[in-house]
Amino acid sequence: MIEQVRIENLGVIAGAELDLHPAFTVITGETGAGKTMVLTSLALLLGGKADPALVRHGADRAVVEGAFAVPADGAVAARAEEAGAAVEDGELLVARTLPASGRSRAHLGGRTVPTGVLTEIGEQLVTVHGQSQQLRLRAPSQQRAALDAFGGPEHAALVAGYRAAWAELVAAREELAAWEREAGAREHEIALLRAGLEQVDALDPQPGEDHALREEALRLGNVEELRTAAGLAHQALTGDVDSPESVDATTLVDTARRSLEQSADNDAALGGWAARLAEASYLLSDVATELAGYLDSLDADPARLAFVHERRAALAELTRTHGPEVDDALTWAERARARLAYLDGPEDTAAALRERLARAEAAVAEAGAALTASRRRTADALSTAVDAELAGLAMAGAHLTARLTELDEPGPHGAEGVELLLASHPGAPARPLGQGASGGELSRVMLAIEVALAAAEPADGELRTFVFDEVDAGVGGKAAVEVGRRLARLAGSAQVVVVTHLAQVAAFADRHLVVRKNTPDDDAVVTATDVTTVEGRDRVRELARMLSGQEDSDTALRHAAELLERAGVQR
Repeated sequence: MIEQVRIENLGVIAGAELDLHPAFTVITGETGAGKTMVLTSLALLLGGKADPALVRHGADRAVVEGAFAVPADGAVAARAEEAGAAVEDGELLVARTLPASGRSRAHLGGRTVPTGVLTEIGEQLVTVHGQSQQLRLRAPSQQRAALDAFGGPEHAALVAGYRAAWAELVAAREELAAWEREAGAREHEIALLRAGLEQVDALDPQPGEDHALREEALRLGNVEELRTAAGLAHQALTGDVDSPESVDATTLVDTARRSLEQSADNDAALGGWAARLAEASYLLSDVATELAGYLDSLDADPARLAFVHERRAALAELTRTHGPEVDDALTWAERARARLAYLDGPEDTAAALRERLARAEAAVAEAGAALTASRRRTADALSTAVDAELAGLAMAGAHLTARLTELDEPGPHGAEGVELLLASHPGAPARPLGQGASGGELSRVMLAIEVALAAAEPADGELRTFVFDEVDAGVGGKAAVEVGRRLARLAGSAQVVVVTHLAQVAAFADRHLVVRKNTPDDDAVVTATDVTTVEGRDRVRELARMLSGQEDSDTALRHAAELLERAGVQR
């Protein structure tokens, strides 16, 4: 709901504040006074196109600010907070700045946001009906949306269920089509996977085998060098068996240990060193033993060396294709087996995809049948409700029909097309709104539909605002009174803002705003426009002006007062 709009330097409006009533606000004024700028200001707050030409002559910028009342736990508040805006005490502030040159700026809850965010929020809060919106009502998609909106929560659930079923059908079709389209590429991939796996299986590499073979090749290729190094080390540790007098490392360490142990009673430090030398002696003995075993194993084996070289060459060929190391090739093989199982495994993937598609088609058919049945019931109810409204809008005998036409095959919105047809009087053929309705008739049909839709509580809990411009086009007399009455009825469940030239409509409003042009004596000064709230005698004078063009006429004033009194009684 819009609580207040502040306008600064927009068109002919130098500055104005509009306090809108939560129910029915009417905006009137002489032609050319600037009522269009009021609607333009609302359009800007809702993300409309910004034109620098809208900036008042001589000003460097125009500013429009609006305060919206929104539920703290509603969808609008959630979207605003997602955009980084603040909603304080259920109030959301929106602002739009238009420089005389340059790009406009949009602000939401104190944060700069793209204008698209204002559009998103505006679509949830405000419905604007003007000439362009009437043209939109002629579009089949909008007519289907109106019918579905009239269906209520249960119908909305069927619409959502069908959309989910249709989305699954589209996904199933696309996946099967991709599978079939890529058949050739898939066969090529299968051949490559099989060839690679055959190579891996033929070699049967073991984890880390390439590293182990490299070490073995180094050892077998350098046996004499290794034997010499190990032999000298062993001799240094254990002594030369051909020279009994030779001194070995093990004997020297033992001698040192025993020497320290003999005096350890006199100094504990010697005992600690002796213990460490004992550990060293054990270590040297172990190394000497292992070196002896190593020397025994160092036999030249040309056949084994040749096998190792051949094995390493085969593994190198494998790793060139599937990774720098054998472990990489094994990882590739594991993934390749899983991929091959998907492409050519025991489970027939194509059959599974076709089964999924069949299930999705059945689900769409079932959801579509339920939606069609609900739409037929909703169409009858909508026709009855709108016809009742049209009877009071000088269109007695007019009949609105929501025609459902079965499609050749289901589509994203159902199994049928929706078209609103209007028979403007008894005996007249029912024709599409885009062909058979004049501007005035379409305005009244639109109002009748909105009044009918307002009977259903909005599914999201947000209080919507309806803005009507020229809803009374082509209407006068008693029909104008009925237009005002129905707008007042709509205001019982929504906020309604109406720009009108008809006193019969304005009399039903809860708040009356008048746009007046002030032309200064100095022709060099730009004309300014004021927007004021009129009450009591001032409101009667404005209605008298609208009725006769003479706000001081006693007859017009009496008529205006009577009109106000009757409007208050008839609401």
